[in-house]
Amino acid sequence: MYSFMGGGLFCAWVGTILLVVATDTDHWMQYRLSGSFAHQGLWRYCLGNKCYLQTESIAYWNATRAFMILSSLCATSGIIMGILAFAQQPTFTRLSRPFSAGIMFFASTFFVLLALAIYTGVTVSFLGRRFGDWRFSWSYILGWVALLMAFFAGIFYMCAYRMHECRRLSAPR
Repeated sequence: MYSFMGGGLFCAWVGTILLVVATDTDHWMQYRLSGSFAHQGLWRYCLGNKCYLQTESIAYWNATRAFMILSSLCATSGIIMGILAFAQQPTFTRLSRPFSAGIMFFASTFFVLLALAIYTGVTVSFLGRRFGDWRFSWSYILGWVALLMAFFAGIFYMCAYRMHECRRLSAPR
């Protein structure tokens, strides 16, 4: 049980760090504009060496931002529940901490999947036509890696929960 929780906690830490970095950085998309390279993220865009805040309130950016923030919050609370799972008290049987941590990581996975799906759909259908020479960049890729890490953290914690439940049910009363 503890090896699953340790693996889940490792995946959770890495995934949450990648999630925060992906949300905060401005390299989600790179493109060529007027002969110079430009890149943009969720919060600002850069033309050449000068960066500007994205002041437009475009729905897909707002939705992507909101889902990435929600995902980060779920992952952080999952880490807290995961750390507390190591100190599981036998009298606290109503709510299993490994189960709660697993649910939080699956919620984080769902929110980051929504954010990346929205961003991908709008970028490919709208911005891809507007900018001929463009590509997704490393911040966007970090978001996908964070999704996988949060998903595997949830899997590890659910396995730890199942092992704990099997031991609890098979123990003599």
